Amino acid sequence: MGVKSTGSHPTTTKADGHLLEYFRQNFSGGGGSAAAVAPSGHTATGGVISDYTDPGPGNVYRAHVFTSSGTFDISTIGDFGATVDYLVVAGGGGAGTGGGGGGGAGGLLTSNNLPVSAAPYAVVVGGGGNKGISGAYVQTNGIDSSLAYNGGTITSTGGGRGGNGANAPTPYIGSPGGSGGGHGMNANNGDNPTAAAGQGNQGGDANASGSMGAGGGGGAGAAGEDGSASPTDNAGDGGAGAANVYAHGPTNPVTYAGGGGGGTNIVGQHGNGGAGGGGQAATSSSDDGNDGVFGTGGGGGGGWYNGNTPGGNGGSGVVVVRYQIASVATKKATGGAISFYGGKTIHTFTSSGAFTVQGSEIPSAEIFVVAGGGGGGGYAAGDGGSGGGGAGGLCVHPGRPLAASTAYPISIGGGGAMALVSNGHKYAVQGTNTVFTDPSSPGTITAVGGGFGRGQDGSAGGGGGSGGGGAGGGNPPGGSGGPGTQSPSGGATGYGNDGGAGQTGPNFRGGGGGGAGAAGSAGPAQPGNGPGGYGRQAPPSFRDPASTVGDVGTYGGGDTSGGFWFAGGGGSSGSPYNATVGTGGAGGGGEGYHNGSGRDLDANTAGKMSTGGGGGGYQIGPSPYIVNSGNANGGSGIVMIAYPT
Repeated sequence: MGVKSTGSHPTTTKADGHLLEYFRQNFSGGGGSAAAVAPSGHTATGGVISDYTDPGPGNVYRAHVFTSSGTFDISTIGDFGATVDYLVVAGGGGAGTGGGGGGGAGGLLTSNNLPVSAAPYAVVVGGGGNKGISGAYVQTNGIDSSLAYNGGTITSTGGGRGGNGANAPTPYIGSPGGSGGGHGMNANNGDNPTAAAGQGNQGGDANASGSMGAGGGGGAGAAGEDGSASPTDNAGDGGAGAANVYAHGPTNPVTYAGGGGGGTNIVGQHGNGGAGGGGQAATSSSDDGNDGVFGTGGGGGGGWYNGNTPGGNGGSGVVVVRYQIASVATKKATGGAISFYGGKTIHTFTSSGAFTVQGSEIPSAEIFVVAGGGGGGGYAAGDGGSGGGGAGGLCVHPGRPLAASTAYPISIGGGGAMALVSNGHKYAVQGTNTVFTDPSSPGTITAVGGGFGRGQDGSAGGGGGSGGGGAGGGNPPGGSGGPGTQSPSGGATGYGNDGGAGQTGPNFRGGGGGGAGAAGSAGPAQPGNGPGGYGRQAPPSFRDPASTVGDVGTYGGGDTSGGFWFAGGGGSSGSPYNATVGTGGAGGGGEGYHNGSGRDLDANTAGKMSTGGGGGGYQIGPSPYIVNSGNANGGSGIVMIAYPT
């Protein structure tokens, strides 16, 4: 007997209506039944967001990729368990000089099912160690990285520094670390530098003869190679790193924590860097060892023996946290960290790669390109303060077509190195260009590396995307700020400004580095220092609230609310040492030196990674004292691309 309908039918009863409503609510597929609630992952913020599908088990994941320190903040625990998977890589070690050993890779720790709850968790990303240079020889280990969780902290150990070569004073031997640094030439002692348990591998030994090569730094996946007496294999290669899929998934694994190559004095026999960001050793007396790649924990490459050339700095580390989510939208291209916000698909590149359109043309894509920031000025032969590093140039294209089935190579610029000592590398270095390459050439977008800050000698700051701050001075007088040289490129609007001028006595302040939104300030009178110019916000399409890409914008001039700031200039330092801070510009600019004695080396900061911020200017006492751990380097650059999903 069928269920009768309700309404005006003469035979319908109230009981019939109640029975029909019961069936509709509990058994009907099309009328009135409550829809099943789909499972969801954690609700969390922090880092660069990367969503992907694991094609093996069919799971979908969200990763939070941190290339600079921050907070992984869970507001709601999801339906797939109160855990996360993690990768924690420390900064790589700096390499030795004069036939120096390769820097050891930063320690690498990875696991899954780490317990978490709805709470904020501190993330610390360690910087790379400084290289050794002629006149100082004070290379350093990399800095630890860490991730807090329910019950403690996961800490990976900074990579061991490489030893100096036969022409340099002791120490010749490499140091223990996450992975061990390589011994320098002439440091053969049969005792390879050790690695932290479960984090990496030992560094390579060297040969006793001064004409033989140094050892390579250890890597997360293999030990550093020993220097060899063989004429075909003189210096030790860096140990290979280890691949991990947490950032971008199994179809795009990333290799981290490669050791730096060992130095030598025989052309064609330098040590190669280990896969995973290890720096190549110097190939002749006219060049330095290569830096470890930022964001990988790679060790620096060793310096050349003849001429006593420097090795390379270690690469900064990275922290990746991932967890399962329910679904992910369909992307139209590959490359970088891919996320979805506001009806747009966003590709974020914090390291070099390629953006590849998979099928038909993308009619209109926004493109945001930032170069590496310039290094902050330091000690030189003079009596003034130091200028802040200029921000990397910034380019914005509001919408351009991207051709079907086409790859667009992307090169991310590194931050310029800080100045080190008066009788060695006394001037800071310009940041490196970031390039979005169009195979058809006219559409290539080039953001110009930030100008360097000048150190204490009354000279002008360096030119660049934004100019570096000029040095303060008395005798000689203060120098002018460097020019901002960023121009339109590949159809994109370019942004960059001049650095601030250094002050001429009596207080000798340096000028702030220029930013993408404003020029650096001139060095003021006592008690202040020159602030860096503020940067610019990324366009609204890139401002995903789940992401903390860019800088929060808490200091500098102008309206700095809302986060997502890039390309801020570095603040300056002054004389005397107790001057107040020269603030970095909103957009990752580093603070200038302030408040301390001449050997208080912790009072200034580097430009923030993946923002293009300029490094803070600093002062130090007479050589051989140097600042530690790259804390006046410029910040690396970034590329972001957004198109309708």
